[in-house]
Amino acid sequence: MATIYALASAKGRGGVAIIRVSGPRAKESLLKLCDFTGNVEPRRAYFRKIYKPDVSRETNEMSAQIDEAVVLYFAGPNSFTGEDVVEYHCHGGHAITEALMEALSGFEDHRMAEPGEFTRRAFENGKIDLTQAEAVADLVDAETEYQRQQALAQAGGALYRLYEGWRSEIVHILAYAEAHLDFPDEDDVPETLSDDVRAKINALISALESHLNDARRGERLRDGVRVAIIGAPNAGKSSLLNNIAQRDVAIVSDIAGTTRDVLEVPLDLGGYPVILTDTAGLRPDDLDGSDQSRIEEEGIKRAIKIANEADLKILLFNAADLPDLDKHTLALKDENALLVMNKMDLGQNVDIPENFTPISLKDGTGINECLGAVTKMVEERYGYTDTPALTRERHREALIEAKAAMERALREDVLELSAENIRQSAVAIGRITGKIDVEQLLDVIFADFCIGK
Repeated sequence: MATIYALASAKGRGGVAIIRVSGPRAKESLLKLCDFTGNVEPRRAYFRKIYKPDVSRETNEMSAQIDEAVVLYFAGPNSFTGEDVVEYHCHGGHAITEALMEALSGFEDHRMAEPGEFTRRAFENGKIDLTQAEAVADLVDAETEYQRQQALAQAGGALYRLYEGWRSEIVHILAYAEAHLDFPDEDDVPETLSDDVRAKINALISALESHLNDARRGERLRDGVRVAIIGAPNAGKSSLLNNIAQRDVAIVSDIAGTTRDVLEVPLDLGGYPVILTDTAGLRPDDLDGSDQSRIEEEGIKRAIKIANEADLKILLFNAADLPDLDKHTLALKDENALLVMNKMDLGQNVDIPENFTPISLKDGTGINECLGAVTKMVEERYGYTDTPALTRERHREALIEAKAAMERALREDVLELSAENIRQSAVAIGRITGKIDVEQLLDVIFADFCIGK
């Protein structure tokens, strides 16, 4: 197997750059690059000069030297990948990292790592399961506090323990079912699935249902909760987007129909990832069929589609229109909608309806309360908990398949068919963690990793 190397820290100039090497010849290249006189102890930091292997150190010291760096050696299998691993913590200049990787490329059986190859080797060497491998990518990509917490829990094996516990129980149930098939003449082997086994299967089905019916909490926490701002023209949607984003993302004008496309801004809202969307104003009754109107009509269609697909929506109304409320905006009200009344500076003498959050984007009144209300809705529906949550669609698909197989096992009158369905259920869950052969999935799973992980 080749020895692989890559820049493990971020690209670009920095104080320190880390180059990671993993494979059977990692220690060999370390000894040739650095001036070690004795044995290299694992897990000990050394400060050493790094030299080009093809330039004489005696005749041209400065030309031969690449850098002075901290180097660490981790002997396999006690390393991240399970192989011999070396890390070079050198200065973060581009010329230094390029010179060191060029030197590594000259050694026999050394090559640049593919994206995710270090983590893939850790999985293949039994250091982590697939859910933990996916969590490594999530930790790298985490931008908010609760994304970090969820990824860290998964990296620590929270999902693995949950899924492997279910799989182990299914395998135990399968053993009872197959005992009758293998030893039909034994007196103590039941002829059909016993009531106790059926009760265990039903309990597992209930646990899977509860895990699946989580409103995609883990996936939303990983990918971002989609919050759409919906309202009539000039209700203040673009101003609200700019205010929350703290920058001019959308064009603000008193001319109706300024926003015609969908604008998205990723935000960290109280530690939760939120994708805030500005949409075209809802005024389908005022379009006159002109070319400009047709463009705006398409924007309105997109706005309604975004509203229907959003996890949460802010329905924004204009206080100057009170006591009337825009009927097109009001038609989108449901349990996932926050009702907000803007321009309270223009409608101070009018009572607002119950359950509305009053704000004024002009003078800033109520903005913090509005943000607090949005954050509360996000937390109530998608808040992080210590209970492991589904984080990927492939996990969901496998669990749905496992649940369906167990339900079929209960319906079958033929014991052989019940046992086969129980076996399929175990296989489906095993694909999540990698306990079952998943070679065809590996390229897909690791394709999104960055080089060096």
